Amino acid sequence: MKLAYGRVSAKDQNPERQRVKFRELGVDERYVFVDKQSGKNFDRPQYQAMRLLIREGDLVYMDALDRLGRDYDGIISEWKHITRELNADSSLDNEALFDSRKFKRMGDLGKLLEDQFLSMLAYVAEQERKKNRQRHAEGIEVARTDGVKFGRPSTL
Repeated sequence: MKLAYGRVSAKDQNPERQRVKFRELGVDERYVFVDKQSGKNFDRPQYQAMRLLIREGDLVYMDALDRLGRDYDGIISEWKHITRELNADSSLDNEALFDSRKFKRMGDLGKLLEDQFLSMLAYVAEQERKKNRQRHAEGIEVARTDGVKFGRPSTL
């Protein structure tokens, strides 16, 4: 069975671009799971629902690894849970970027290459989250310096 997971970080963001890709890949709408939530951890309702459905031989599509998550250790753990514990497969960016099926066909060397490539992509995803947080904090500091007040207005 084909499943797909998409995620956007904020409720006002639109995940439709990811949904279109999943439809083009032939994933039935019932098996497309999308969260509007940060990727800092895996406590996301749609992700957890999809995780319960995954069975051996299934294929899980994701638009990009950073849609799965932004935490290095969590990404590695979840990917291995899907591909090695459940014996399902995962594919990124329409199979062009990363497809666990290709690595499985390569045997032990494929496992090594998959681990290395996955580590690099997970590192990049986590670093991007850190940069986003730093830019956000810097923006708040600049706004405070310019006199912007944050939080609830004080009541008199």
